[in-house]
Amino acid sequence: MSFSNMLEILQEKNKDRIVLIRLGTFYIATGRDALLLHTKLDLKCTCFKNNVCKVGIPVMSINKYFDKQLTYEKLMVAHKLSRKGKGYRKDVILFNLKQEEYIMWLYEKLKTKTYKHGGYTVFYITEPKVRKIEKSRYLDRIVHRWVVDNFLVPYFVPTFISTTYACLKDRGMHKACLDVQKAMLHCKRIWNEYYILKMDIKKYFENINKNILYRILKKKIKDQKLLWLINEIVFSNEGIKNLPIGNYTSQMFANIYLNELDQYIKHKLHCKYYYRYMDDGIILIKTKEQAKEILENIKIFLKENLELELNKKTQIFKSKQGVNFCGYKINEYRLKIRDKGKRKLKEKVKELKRFIPS
Repeated sequence: MSFSNMLEILQEKNKDRIVLIRLGTFYIATGRDALLLHTKLDLKCTCFKNNVCKVGIPVMSINKYFDKQLTYEKLMVAHKLSRKGKGYRKDVILFNLKQEEYIMWLYEKLKTKTYKHGGYTVFYITEPKVRKIEKSRYLDRIVHRWVVDNFLVPYFVPTFISTTYACLKDRGMHKACLDVQKAMLHCKRIWNEYYILKMDIKKYFENINKNILYRILKKKIKDQKLLWLINEIVFSNEGIKNLPIGNYTSQMFANIYLNELDQYIKHKLHCKYYYRYMDDGIILIKTKEQAKEILENIKIFLKENLELELNKKTQIFKSKQGVNFCGYKINEYRLKIRDKGKRKLKEKVKELKRFIPS
């Protein structure tokens, strides 16, 4: 039974005692028996005085959102965004020749739930270190783009903390560095001396447990068609662990996965000055003892809830050393590119010069 049907039945049985009002992306329940939503439907609710209850189920999970977003036009938009900067590739050129037919075929496959995710082409890159890349079919990449833009971004990004920056519009590396520097300057003023806990998760994408990821997604998404498609994408490559780095969806899935840690650090450990860029995180803390205690709690949470662990790069040090974050060396009054980043930049300039006619 869908969530909307359960609400209708509950409201019918308690006509005068529960009134549901849609307010933005949530429902507000009022009346004498509004708090029944807790016990009858097992919902996460925020309760206020006078029997008013904010029901924590977004509209997307109530309505048949998948069918509303599945249109020829939106799939075509996903195709145009997916081919951006890749129009010279053979698979993109072939798709463009009959793009209307292919998009219509894809629309029918998704509508009838007969779409099957294809296999992967595996290759390796060595910059900055050896990484295994799994490249999916171009048709699948269109589906990835459609899912991220129409479901994952509008549904999950509003739940992210404001200090996570990877692969998010209007955030990114530069904003992350500037925000960290601003926080460091503030901590310098209020504490004078403080400590930095720098964390790095060991082989993050390789160790994401797909069953846990799917369970996290399922807590928020109730549309069965969308769950079917997400299941198709999440489990499209081999193994219970190992999220394919080449997929457009993987970046968002990785953010959603670590959002569990973000919420824990912010709301359970009450770390005000916490910043994360994908699998790299830093926390500004007043004392070394507090930093050690927080680190132990984080290790336990990662192991028990996400089956992850921190690598050897994780450390606690005094703020006067500054911190390396997102390719920059940051302290309270200075922000500069690390030497490693300068070397890479010089190498790229040299490489580009070879293509410039003398």
